Amino acid sequence: MPYQPPRDTADRPVTVIGGGTLGRRIALMFASGGAEVRIHDLSDEVRAAAVAYVEETLPGVVAARDGATAGSVRGEEDLEAAVADAWLVVEAVPERLDLKTPLSGRLDAIVAADTILATNSSSYASRLVIDEVQHPERVLNVHFYMPPQQNAVDLMSDGQTDPAVIDLLLEVLPRYGVHPFLARRESTGFIFNRIWAAIKREALAVVADGVSTPEDVDAMWQVNSGAPAGPFRMMDQVGLDVVLDIEEHYAAEDPHLPEGPRRLLCEYVDAGHLGVKTGRGFYRYDD
Repeated sequence: MPYQPPRDTADRPVTVIGGGTLGRRIALMFASGGAEVRIHDLSDEVRAAAVAYVEETLPGVVAARDGATAGSVRGEEDLEAAVADAWLVVEAVPERLDLKTPLSGRLDAIVAADTILATNSSSYASRLVIDEVQHPERVLNVHFYMPPQQNAVDLMSDGQTDPAVIDLLLEVLPRYGVHPFLARRESTGFIFNRIWAAIKREALAVVADGVSTPEDVDAMWQVNSGAPAGPFRMMDQVGLDVVLDIEEHYAAEDPHLPEGPRRLLCEYVDAGHLGVKTGRGFYRYDD
C-alpha cells in the first residue's frame, strides 16, 4: 500500500526523542501550537527538566505570538508509549550515527503507519540514518535552530522522502510558530548552518590563533551586526560538545579544514566546560 501522510495532525500528539537543549525547545514550539507533546529521554533527570522547561516557558511564548495556544507536555519513560499514535516524531539525540541509525530503525518499526519520522540532526543528512529503516519515504531532516528565539527550520529529503510529507510540513509547521525552508538538494549543514559554520569556525580560529578573546569577538560582532549575542555566547547555548561533534563531522568530509578551532573546543570539552548546561563554557554561568 502506498504511503499516505497523516491527515489529522491537529488531533494527534507530537513526540520528541531527547530532552536536551534543543529537544525541550522543539517540544516547546509544538506545545505553543496547542499540541499534546510527549518527551522521551532515557535520563529521568533530563526528562523531568525538559518538561519543567516547557511548562515554565510556554505561557510567555503563547502570550508573545498571535494565534498561539497552550497545549500540554508530559515525559514518557517508555519509548513505545511515547510514540503511540503520534503524527510526528522528532529525534533530537546527540550527533552520532551509532545512536541515530538504530533509533531510526526502531522508531520505524513501532510507530503508526502514517507517522512522519524527523531527525533534528544539524550535520548529518537523513540519508545517513535510514540503513535500518523499512519506510524511508516518511523520513527526512527537520532541523531546528534555537527556538523560541531562532525559529527557522530546515527541511531536507533523505532522497526517498515522499514529496507529500514535505508539502505537509511546509503547510503545518508555521502553525507552531516556526518557519520552514526547503533545502532543494542534499547539503551538509543545510542552508543557514553552512553559512554559520564558516563564521563560527573563523571566530574559533581567531581565538585559537591568539588574535582576540571570546568576549571581544562577541562584543565586536554585536556592535557591527546589531545581534543580541555573538558566536561564542551562541556556542555556549548550544553546548560545546555538540559544536565539537558537528565540527568533527565537517572535518571528516573536508580534511583540509584548519585544526585550531577543534583543538580549542577540545580544551573546553575535555575540562567539562560545555557551556550553559554545565555552568561554564567560554563564559561562566554560575548563577
